[in-house]
Parts: sequence; structure tokens; C-alpha cells
Amino acid sequence: MRALPMAAGRAAAVAACASPAVPRRSLLLSTAAAALQPEPVSLSRSASAAPKLRASPPDAAQAATAAAAFASKEEAFAWAKSDNRRLLHVVYRVGDIDRTIKFYTECLGMKLLRKRDIPEEKYTNAFLGYGAEDNHFVVELTYNYGVDKYDVGAGFGHFGIAVDDVAKTVELIRAKGGKVTREPGPVKGGKTVIAFVEDPDGYKFEILERPGTPEPLCQVMLRVGDLDQAISFYEKACGMELLRKRDNPEYKYTVAMMGYGPEDKNAVLELTYNYGVTEYDKGNAYAQTAEVVKLFGGQVVREPGPLPGINTKITSILDPDGWKSVFVDNIDFAKELE
Repeated sequence: MRALPMAAGRAAAVAACASPAVPRRSLLLSTAAAALQPEPVSLSRSASAAPKLRASPPDAAQAATAAAAFASKEEAFAWAKSDNRRLLHVVYRVGDIDRTIKFYTECLGMKLLRKRDIPEEKYTNAFLGYGAEDNHFVVELTYNYGVDKYDVGAGFGHFGIAVDDVAKTVELIRAKGGKVTREPGPVKGGKTVIAFVEDPDGYKFEILERPGTPEPLCQVMLRVGDLDQAISFYEKACGMELLRKRDNPEYKYTVAMMGYGPEDKNAVLELTYNYGVTEYDKGNAYAQTAEVVKLFGGQVVREPGPLPGINTKITSILDPDGWKSVFVDNIDFAKELE
């Protein structure tokens, strides 16, 4: 399989970081965090097609650079927690961008917020969601010229969409030709009414009954091999909070909700550990601070700098399970929206 452009690889998640001039830095799918240098950082998922990708520990040079930036790990952790962040985008690859836009707008009720083509890098992006990018979590679709199919893999779980009435939403999706993979009903081990649907590329969406939410695109679920390690990474390297943790021994899995604010008002990261499963095939459909990430066991795969064809400054990292995140400069992102 041919290599994909780095810019097109910003697919798993993006976060925004704060800067003196702008109240909040913006994130793609993952978390948003400010860079230690003036350059911003973003989170996303590894674009490698190799199965069961595992992140490597930082090398000696990275560790030395990270250690020099802070007096201690405690200082680095305190900085990450104090930085003002939010989840900005979830980024992933699709084989037919117009087909996917049609499904998301007609079946899922999203709006096409903007679309951009970067011919010199041979990719196109489309941004969709339920509100403006400056205050909502949105989807960033990436189409790489000439690539019409991707392996979604087993590590990625689903996106969550909160609605007033799951049954009515599912019937609308079905009437529009959408694929329903789980009929409405209570979640296993709980009372929340949910359903599952798939988009044309095979990405799963969990439809949750949660009336009145200000953030309908509310969750991104990722499977991890060591839940405690993942929680520690997202707390210390990305500045997220552990909002809640629930064990379901009857169904042999544990979930942890991580984010930058309460679940009922903000998009969150849902980490899922299935008993006894330590590695997953992550596929090749997902895309994308630095010093803090290195200190807490992450790997920087793209140093801070401008994105080709756009000039927005970003940096990309991998978490201990190989999920990539991209940190984006707040000021540069605001210019993208002008």
C-alpha cells in the first residue's frame, strides 16, 4: 500500500491549546493542548497499515529534550492541567467524500461547515458537525486522491451522537438508506437507550438518547490494551480529567470517560478495555505538548511546524496504544475559520 501524505494523516483526533491572544486552542478528534514552545500541538491516530501497531517509547534524545524543558515531571503535569484545552475535531479518511457528506447531512443531520482542497498535497477535507467549529466538536473527513477504500481495523470503536429520541432518529436513517446494525434498546449493563448505525465506509455511530445536550457529537470510543496506562497518559500528557470509570464484569469490559469538561456538555474520549485483549489491529483509516508527551511515555511523530499547503502549525503524537493525536495552534486555527 502506498504511503499517504502526512497532512492527510491527521485523522484520529485533534485538540486545541490556549495561548495568550486566544482564549482556547482547538483540537481535532483527540485532545487539545498547548505546545511548550510557541508552536502548537495536535493529537491523531497512526496512519500505518501494519496490524497491531504499538507505540515506541521516546528515544534518548527525545527524553533529554523533554527533561530540559521542565524542572520535574510534576511541573510538566501541572502545566498540562493548567493549559486551557478542548476537543476540536475527529479526523479520519473516507473513500468518497461527497458520498459521506450526503450521508452525514441527510441521515445524521449534520451541516457541512466548510470544505477545502489541497491539490499540492493531493487531499481534500470536509468539516461537518452540529454547530460552528469555534465552539463545537466536529468531524474532519479526509479524502486522499485516488484512494477509495480503507481498513477501519478493530481498535476503533465508534462515534457517539446524542439525540432526543433514538427510535425516531433510527427510522429516519433507515428511510434514507442508512445501515442500522443495532436496533434501539437499553445499553448492556445500563438503562440508556442506544442504537448503532454504520456510514458508507463502515465507521460506526452510537445513537444515544440524551435530550437537550449542547454537544450532539459527544463521544469517540477507542479500544486500549492497558486502561490504567491510557488513563495516566491522557491525564498527564494531554491534561484531560478522568470523568468516570465503569467496570462491567458480566460483559467482560471496563470503560473510562476522559475529557475537558462534564459529559453532558462536552465531547469526551471513551476508552474501552476488553478483558484479556492487549493489542488491536488499528487499520489505516485514522490520522493525527511535544515535551510533555515525551515525558509521559508518548511518541512525537511530527515535530511542531506548519502544515504543508495550509500553514497552520501542528504537532502529532502517539499514545501508548498507537492512537495519534494532533495539537493545533489556536491563532492559526482561528485564521482558517476567517
